Amino acid sequence: MEVIILKNSERCCLEAAKIAVKYLKDLDTPVFGLPTGSSPLGFYRQLIRMHQEEGLSFKGMTSYNLDEYVGIGTHHPASYCTFMENNFFKYIDADSKNLHLPNGMANDIVKECSDYEEMISNGGGIDLQLLGIGGNGHIAFNEPGSSLTSRTRVKTLTDKTRQDNSSAFESLDHVPMHVITMGVGTIMETRHIVVLAFGADKSEAVANMVEGPITSSCPASILQMHPRATIIIDEAASIDLARSDYYKWVYNNRPHWQRS
Repeated sequence: MEVIILKNSERCCLEAAKIAVKYLKDLDTPVFGLPTGSSPLGFYRQLIRMHQEEGLSFKGMTSYNLDEYVGIGTHHPASYCTFMENNFFKYIDADSKNLHLPNGMANDIVKECSDYEEMISNGGGIDLQLLGIGGNGHIAFNEPGSSLTSRTRVKTLTDKTRQDNSSAFESLDHVPMHVITMGVGTIMETRHIVVLAFGADKSEAVANMVEGPITSSCPASILQMHPRATIIIDEAASIDLARSDYYKWVYNNRPHWQRS
């Protein structure tokens, strides 16, 4: 696990975008796993800027989003399909047929989960998975207590997560109780994972993810077992890390071939 601590969220998002750019340029058909929420917004803005100002192309990219609410359609203003369209997809030159999200309105939700899992597998898996982390240590919508070998499935959201997401809805009562989400085991099969976390309210979860025991009480802690996990956080999110000085020293003294 590599931990990168930078001054602010803008620099963190630029660092993550540079990683994504390397995949876009080095692979003919890179496969990305994409999140929603506030943490990746700066990452998407950086990629959009590079597309518009530097000619970065996404034509070969395939993407699989982490999750979608059960019971709301793709055009619902709070759907993750709408989020991705408004914040990323409509600004780039990716082929829409290669941009995948779970269907929360599927007639057979259980089959939709297994089909989504199969589609990822049949497509060769995910090269780069971007993640945020919840204040309780969840990744995607794998809440504390989730199996660390879980696959794409339906999960029931905690009250805290529903409250955190309520700003996108008319009221808390309108926030769905259930989501389709990639499982922890699915995420762990991706070849490179990048986690973005900002602010002091994420510092405890970050410390548990990086330095705590591996436990389903903090699903993100399983990333300690991943062969290539890059954690990119701002100063505020690092305040509970016991070894933050060491992580900074390692980053500042990387061998030349690791520098972008």
